[in-house]
Formats: sequence, structure tokens, C-alpha cells
Amino acid sequence: MSDTKKRTRAHVFITGKVQGVYFRQNTRQIATKHRVTGWVCNLVDGRVEAIFEGDKSDVNEVIEWCHLGPPNSRVDDVDVRFEKYTGEFASFTINNNNN
Repeated sequence: MSDTKKRTRAHVFITGKVQGVYFRQNTRQIATKHRVTGWVCNLVDGRVEAIFEGDKSDVNEVIEWCHLGPPNSRVDDVDVRFEKYTGEFASFTINNNNN
């Protein structure tokens, strides 16, 4: 049980110049490096949305990276909402058709 107490889920919305700059691909690389599962997608309003699940410290590392983003991006805001960990994801994927 103590293992699940260290795990968390974050629902994240990133605002700025975050589309057309390989944000999703870089997010997947960073999440995989930190053993974080979930998904990332572009939204029609220009934001990027992501779900991160994993150890709290690893999820926080990925969120910190989201504040910087990849080269050529400009992150204006990162809205993070922590939720109950579900363990529903086997890996980290890029979703192409959300919203």
C-alpha cells in the first residue's frame, strides 16, 4: 500500500507557443525517461493537454520540464490539477484526435 501513496496523477494544460514545436514528442521522451505513463495531445484552442501518472517525484520532474518546453516553444502557463492515481496506463502515448 505504501507504494501507491507515493504515486500521483496530474492533469496538465500548457498554454503558449506549444503546437508545431514538437512539444508532444518531447513530452513523451521526458515522461518515458522518468517512467511516467499517460498521454499528451494538442487541443483545438492551441493548448497542449496531458495526463501524467507515476511516482510523485517523477511526475513533478515532467511537470517542471513542461514549464520550459522544447526549443522554439514558449510556455506562458502550466495549469496542473492533481487527481487520484488510477494506474490505467501501460506507457506514455501521443493522442492525435482529442477535441
